[in-house]
Amino acid sequence: MSKMTEPKTNETFEQKMEKLETIVNQLEQGNVSLEDSMDKFKTGIKLSEELQSTLTNAEHTMAKMMDKDGNEKPFENPSDGSDDNNEDDNNGQQA
Repeated sequence: MSKMTEPKTNETFEQKMEKLETIVNQLEQGNVSLEDSMDKFKTGIKLSEELQSTLTNAEHTMAKMMDKDGNEKPFENPSDGSDDNNEDDNNGQQA
């Protein structure tokens, strides 16, 4: 009954997502007992939190870049952002 209470930590993102989709489908169908529904819901919440954490970590990793010295710096804050603004202004003036 409580096979799905503890998600495996060595599962891939895709495996966890598939498991979460299965749980959601089972709960939507309503063909499970109240106790099983509660167990599945708790497992689904835990899977959802793990998936969100994985996505957040991936987003943070993708939002970094390296400078000339090999140091990480945020991708959103380029060292010379004024060029981008000038291009937008020039495009607006030419149109």
